Amino acid sequence: MSTRGLLSRLEKGGGHLSSQREHPTESITAHLRVLLNTRKGESVSSPAYGILDFNDVVHAFPSAIQKMQSSIRMAIQEYEPRLKNVTVVHTPDVGEPSALKFEITAQLAQKGSQGLLRFRTRVGAGGQIDLW
Repeated sequence: MSTRGLLSRLEKGGGHLSSQREHPTESITAHLRVLLNTRKGESVSSPAYGILDFNDVVHAFPSAIQKMQSSIRMAIQEYEPRLKNVTVVHTPDVGEPSALKFEITAQLAQKGSQGLLRFRTRVGAGGQIDLW
């Protein structure tokens, strides 16, 4: 029997599923990067997946901040079930006033988990969102 197959990796705990159980924050972070850099309507199978296109709301500044903040929060609540109690707060940067930055705070939804996760985002050129 081959030791390279999916079942053998899962039995040994070396498969991708196993690594998600060990480090859920890495998997969540990777998914949030995809989610926040997908614009609503880009996914054919799920047109509501993603967030507003910043370029579509930038002309409505400063209300664009609240629209983006709300869009990020709703997308995470809808498409990242491993997180609960999601808050998104605009964090103005005095040194770079034209930069649009948000802080995302959430709890792991896993039973018994009381950890708080914090992510920072920055909307870059072309609406690309950096997450760390």
